[in-house]
Amino acid sequence: MGLQIGIAALILVGCRSPQRVTSAQENKNSDAAVKQDELKQISETALGKQTEILAHGDLARNGLEQLLVVNRLEESSGNSDAAEYKSEIHVTRAAIVENDHGKWSEVLLCDEHLKNPKGYLGGSPTARVSGWRLAYTVDAKQGLEMKFTPAGVGAGRRESDTGASAGETVVVRWNATAKLYQSLDRSHERFLTEAPTLETPPSILK
Repeated sequence: MGLQIGIAALILVGCRSPQRVTSAQENKNSDAAVKQDELKQISETALGKQTEILAHGDLARNGLEQLLVVNRLEESSGNSDAAEYKSEIHVTRAAIVENDHGKWSEVLLCDEHLKNPKGYLGGSPTARVSGWRLAYTVDAKQGLEMKFTPAGVGAGRRESDTGASAGETVVVRWNATAKLYQSLDRSHERFLTEAPTLETPPSILK
């Protein structure tokens, strides 16, 4: 009799287990859906409804959640100058937003110019740019690296820059010392300082 009861109990436990697993999976899926909705809302706040999230996570390797979002101009061309970079895409705007203790702030903006909260990125063209070719990669140690190439821009560069001139590629990476996304010089060994701008603190998105 005791053996029969034990077997019956095991059968009941076996019947209930899939229900618990299914419930846990449903909760996990629900949490993921809520997170995706939140990220979509954040990206739309940054660049509007026609926004695409290209990368998400600790992109700067600074322990904070970031999003790389863009307004795509056209389908990816499928070309890039190195296999480790994502396929080059054309964008009108791009931004990186960061979640610092629940507050989402813009830490990099690419519209007609390349800017961080302290100013225009060194080496970037002074002429207004209507579109950019963007390629990016996320390295396990260095984090996100982006290559911005102006498309259809006029001549012009800042005299103090030692980086890219108009029409040339600007490489951007997180500077852990300055705690900013900055451009690199042509050797990719030194960060370039920003040119002054009226835009001072980062805009709070949420």
